[in-house]
Amino acid sequence: MNRTYLSLYYLAGYLIPVGLSLMFFPLQLIKLLFSNRQYDDMFPRLVGVLLLSLGIIIVQIIRLKLEVLYPTTLIVRSIITPTLFCVYLYSGDPLFLVMTGVLAFGLILTGTCYILDRSEKAKASGARAGGR
Repeated sequence: MNRTYLSLYYLAGYLIPVGLSLMFFPLQLIKLLFSNRQYDDMFPRLVGVLLLSLGIIIVQIIRLKLEVLYPTTLIVRSIITPTLFCVYLYSGDPLFLVMTGVLAFGLILTGTCYILDRSEKAKASGARAGGR
């Protein structure tokens, strides 16, 4: 699961900085993400805390090499990605389209790596079983 492991760095690489940015500079980050709406800063700060918390969990998954949780990261992002796209369709705010793109890229990256790693692992298991 080496590729999948490495792909999680992308996830941690945006969760932690974006979480911190939303906590401390919410309105500036929202503008950088092409938002066309005015938002109060309290809700983005809350979202920042949640993203930072998720980022810390992902760092622990990476640090401890918890392969059993790799599929969970895919499931969670498979729920969040279409939801963000629906929010974009509802609101028309490009911010949500940018967020959908970032999540979709990571989902495709990790998903592809996971499939490749599993197929290699299965081939290796088959080769060991056939060699007995």
